[in-house]
Amino acid sequence: MVTSQDFAFMERALAWRALKSLPLCFQYGARLICGWPSEATPTITKTQPEAHVCQTTVYGVLADGLEIRMECVEYTDFPVVEYIVFLTNRSATDSQLVDSLCLKGEITEKSAELIHGNGDTVRPDGYRWQRDALPLAISPVDGTSCNGAFPYMRLATPGGLINLAVGWPTQWEARFALGEQGVQISVGQKRCHTVLRPGETLRTPRLTLQFCAGEENRATNLWRRWYFAHVLPRPAGQPLRPLLCLHHLGCDGKPEATAASEENQLHALREYLRNGLQPDVWWLDAGWYPCDFVWTYTGTWIPDTARFPRGLLRPISNKLHQHGMSFLLWFEPERAQAGSWLAENHPEWMLTRHLPDGALDFDRLVNLGDPACCDALIDHVDALIKQYRIGIYRQDFNFNPAPFWQENEAPNRIGMLENLHGQGYLRYWDALLARNPGLLIDSCASGGRRNDMETMRRAVPLHYTDMGYGNHPLKQLQHRQMFEWIPYFRAHNMNWLNPDHTYGTEKYAPDEFSYYAALAPCLTDVTPYFAPPEAFALARRMQPIWRRAAEYMLSGDYYPLTDCRADSRDFYAMQFHCAKSNEGFANIVSNVCNEENAFLLRLQALEPQALYRLADAGDTQTMEYTGAQLADGISVSIAAHSAIVYFYQKIG
Repeated sequence: MVTSQDFAFMERALAWRALKSLPLCFQYGARLICGWPSEATPTITKTQPEAHVCQTTVYGVLADGLEIRMECVEYTDFPVVEYIVFLTNRSATDSQLVDSLCLKGEITEKSAELIHGNGDTVRPDGYRWQRDALPLAISPVDGTSCNGAFPYMRLATPGGLINLAVGWPTQWEARFALGEQGVQISVGQKRCHTVLRPGETLRTPRLTLQFCAGEENRATNLWRRWYFAHVLPRPAGQPLRPLLCLHHLGCDGKPEATAASEENQLHALREYLRNGLQPDVWWLDAGWYPCDFVWTYTGTWIPDTARFPRGLLRPISNKLHQHGMSFLLWFEPERAQAGSWLAENHPEWMLTRHLPDGALDFDRLVNLGDPACCDALIDHVDALIKQYRIGIYRQDFNFNPAPFWQENEAPNRIGMLENLHGQGYLRYWDALLARNPGLLIDSCASGGRRNDMETMRRAVPLHYTDMGYGNHPLKQLQHRQMFEWIPYFRAHNMNWLNPDHTYGTEKYAPDEFSYYAALAPCLTDVTPYFAPPEAFALARRMQPIWRRAAEYMLSGDYYPLTDCRADSRDFYAMQFHCAKSNEGFANIVSNVCNEENAFLLRLQALEPQALYRLADAGDTQTMEYTGAQLADGISVSIAAHSAIVYFYQKIG
């Protein structure tokens, strides 16, 4: 996959090597600093933090005590380079004003087009892509990193494709323009006009650049391979495998887990096991703390003793560990509502804001930029993780933090609360991971509104959106973006096509089609514990198919075989191919309003002269074709509202 042409493209295009051209730019008082300032005599150190990773750190101090530190990370096995800058005030007085701190440099290509998306808007218009000529500036629309602008994008240039990612969990901004020497790129926190108090650090986003001398499918898979090798978390040093999740939420008709109890959780688990379904993960979502059936009443992070009286959550986790399952527990530590334990006992850690009518917002933003607050939260949540043997720490974030930062900042501190909060958020997660080897973090922010590169180095998005769980065409659009850029994620097999198909109080029960439409590395099967026998029979038949396909999703290259318009009249097809073993699978979905009854399946990346055996998921139909025949296409009969999976392997 990686070629010498890719590295040659990077060496030719990336003119950021010499000190004078390092991608550093900011206004400091009356002075514009671009590149390394000559007065800050540089100290350069080189380390190798892991195999195939080389880090160069450039360090220097201005005359007034402002320390500048740039980290450059290069990968020897992939054409990837990353940059990040830290400014720290080492003096005893406030620094001069730092304005518009960013990473800024040029790519020596004379033209470019930006391929970019709008991220998770928590509306049906999210996860959309477009191509634009330069100049262009893009930024999320609130204080999160993925709402309105996706921090993963691609520059298409005459010399090749450049995958670009921004790592910063608050509101970043990326600017692209054509200059005399090439394509100018600038990435920073959008709001930055601040002095640094003694000892404070201000940082830029992480900027990741990957170079591909090839076409878009190749650029996609070059990114996926690097991501699996160097970004995807490895709990306890082990690669992530497919995870099946089960849960019992909506107890007694109450939202989320607000009516969950030790009794009903253990009863549901026993019923699943009795019917032959054993999850990898038992999912306990929002509402396990005292909240009086209002799950948004956050800020008191102890279990509700009225519902979990016997050892709190430990009896549940003990039962899960007996069966080799992992316990997932939901938190939203950055929000504390008025009257909660945090808001009442530590008002000094709360950031408040006023609503347009002048009333005080009921929500408080827990200020992770305050070291004492961050340390206390680390200690408390770490103790809960250990006490309840939590295997997956799920962190949500369900409101816009930007107004809280802005209302509490002075004119000479614009963006500093935001920057310190982002640093505290990352430090909080790093501490939980360091203290709990094997812990996996699930990133959620009303779905996928905070899945930037720094977050994804520490977590996976098991809930990438709050929009369209059972809307199959919309999920197809969302999944395509996830497979290309953040390839480990979870899907529901919820089925909104059959709202009257219910089991007791459970609506939108799965059918075979909804299993095929939910193929992703992680699956939540929404079959309720009280489902009839035929529903459990379907789950027992479909889950092994999902798991087999998911293994290929985590080891193979991804090829979209159709366009994707989120349209119920379309076919949707994709392929995952493992180059080493010359095998994989193809998934063909005919959406509910499709009037065509045949699909021409053209597989990619096969050896033309080799012989391949295709078998459907139930091994009821097998076929043999050469790679050339499969590339030319074979006709597949398929009716609307149905799907087919073909597994294939080279046999000669």
